Amino acid sequence: MVRRRAATSGGMSLIPIPGVDIAGDVGMLLQLIPAINRKFGLTPEQIDELDTRHQVMIYAMAKKVGTDLVGRAITQQMVLAALKKVGGRMATRQVLKYIPFAGQAAALALSVAAMMYLGNAHVDACFEVARGATIK
Repeated sequence: MVRRRAATSGGMSLIPIPGVDIAGDVGMLLQLIPAINRKFGLTPEQIDELDTRHQVMIYAMAKKVGTDLVGRAITQQMVLAALKKVGGRMATRQVLKYIPFAGQAAALALSVAAMMYLGNAHVDACFEVARGATIK
């Protein structure tokens, strides 16, 4: 899931219209993060079906791991906050995409790297939360 979205993000970075790639990244992350949560059984609906003890363990593990994206309804503001973590890459990408060929290739690489970083970081966080909640 992450690689596919990263490749799409890279393709969108080649579109020379300002902001299209960032808007696309936000849209993709609004779909990707809940999909990852769903795969790990960590959507708000899935957590609500658990007994109280397991719910407490999941939320405690999420806090320990330091993620705000596990077990919550994902909003655009939350995605924008996650994108700010890779903000330097995003700003550089905007500038680079206007330099013919080499700049566009660099923008593509930065876009793919940023999406891979955010997606894989969330997968890792979900794994830690799910593993920690089942061990206890």
